[in-house]
This record gives sequence, C-alpha cells and structure tokens, in this order.
Amino acid sequence: MSVLVDLADLPKTLADFDRGYLLTSRDGLVKAVSVRAVPDNGGLRITTPGRGSVANVDANPNLTLVFPPLTNPGMSLLVDGIGAVDGGDVLVTPTGAVLHKPVS
Repeated sequence: MSVLVDLADLPKTLADFDRGYLLTSRDGLVKAVSVRAVPDNGGLRITTPGRGSVANVDANPNLTLVFPPLTNPGMSLLVDGIGAVDGGDVLVTPTGAVLHKPVS
C-alpha cells in the first residue's frame, strides 16, 4: 500500500522519521549510506554523506532517500529527487514522495 506525499508536506512528514538511507549510483553500481535529511529552502540538505556519495551525485544527480518506519509495522518514507553537490553536502530537490507499507 502506498500513499502519495504532497511535496509541500514533505518537511512535516519527514519530522516523523529519524535516519534514512541515501541511495546514489554511478557506473551501474548503487551506494547506500545512512544519513539525516533536514528541510532547506524547499528541498532537503544532507550534511556530509561521504566522498563516494558526493562523487556519485556529481556524476549522476538522480537519487532516492529511504526512511524506515520507527514502529513495526509502520510505513516507510521514500523520496526520489535530484541532487546537487554543495561543498561536502548534498542538496536534494524532491521530485516525488510516498509513504509505503508492505503488504502483510
């Protein structure tokens, strides 16, 4: 089951989650790292996700953020976006978001 999240409501929705995972890719390989994302000027800022993730975003700006549920069972937050490198940080412009609960 999936529920679309209005991007205007994303900061409020994100407040219900803790750490998530940033998924980036380059040359056919996917990298996942644990991150915190905070609202920043209509987008999200990921502070210092690591050199590999920053290099991946620089080469391929398409990314996904996955925030697991804090309760079990619960809903995960999935955010697709376009990343931009800002020093050692990644700025994300969300392009879509859903709350997803696996079928039990």
